[in-house]
Amino acid sequence: MAKTNPVEFIQQVGNETSKVTWPTRKETLVTTAMVFVMVIVASLFFLLADQIIRFGVTLILGIGR
Repeated sequence: MAKTNPVEFIQQVGNETSKVTWPTRKETLVTTAMVFVMVIVASLFFLLADQIIRFGVTLILGIGR
């Protein structure tokens, strides 16, 4: 593989960057909102799972009475 000089490399990076399809502002906001919603759903799920496991361990081992 041939080595490219730094100037050619920068030109290639510029060419590749111009080919990228950047998301619109609306797409970015919708995707960000979806991430926040999924974080809330996941945290509620793990909170519920943790409480059920804690209840089961307490019931079996009798810890924390």
